[in-house]
Amino acid sequence: MSDTVNTILLGIIEGITEFLPVSSTGHLLIAERWLGERSELFNVAIQAGAILAIVLIYWRRIVNLLTRWDDAESRDYLAKLVVAFLITAAGGFLATRHGWKLSEAVLPIALASFIGGILILVIERYVAGRPASSVVTWKVAFWVGACQILAAVFPGTSRSAATIFAAMMVGLTLRPAATEFAFLVGIPTMFAATAYEFLKVRGQSQAEDWQALIVGFLVSGVVAFIAVKWLLRYVQTHRFTLFAWYRIVLGAVLIGAVWSGAMR
Repeated sequence: MSDTVNTILLGIIEGITEFLPVSSTGHLLIAERWLGERSELFNVAIQAGAILAIVLIYWRRIVNLLTRWDDAESRDYLAKLVVAFLITAAGGFLATRHGWKLSEAVLPIALASFIGGILILVIERYVAGRPASSVVTWKVAFWVGACQILAAVFPGTSRSAATIFAAMMVGLTLRPAATEFAFLVGIPTMFAATAYEFLKVRGQSQAEDWQALIVGFLVSGVVAFIAVKWLLRYVQTHRFTLFAWYRIVLGAVLIGAVWSGAMR
């Protein structure tokens, strides 16, 4: 395949997996084994495309939260978003200071995918027996912030999965409400992470393939917009069981590939 086709495929993979509870990092690490490893700046660019998509989807909600200071409910919700983000930022800072780096080996991704799928099934069963609630409590804010850190240090975890199911486990049992809070917390988190990565790799830009970078950014943004719109409609009437089984099957296939020696 041509390099342009590979770039488009990587943009599609990032766009689909960034906000679905399946782990974009894990999918990209696996995909790059066949489609060619890309620069850190390229990975930053396609993630930025996905962030832009989520901002466009929630722009009215964001403007309302940032301007409706006279509304107590908006102030309270914004405060909890800020606290969740600060908890994540503190954890990310500590991980960076201690030199923590995501493993690129297949086995950790495979295990995280498989175990995560089982956990989703368990959590869905647990939540099914609890009263429906759309109230974001301080407990929800704390655990969503804390669980965002998992995706930063364990490849294959999925930031969206960790935050959505953390929220559901501690009381935000309505899936649309849990998904919205997780995604809104993810906006400043991903902006900060992307900006940090950009600052690290900005000196490498001289040899960058800017055409590929722009194509990947645009493809990722368009695909992420479509994927998130679909997911927000899907969770109105469905559980996350579909994603659980996908993760279990993917994890089992990858574990088998590692054991057979086909992948490392």
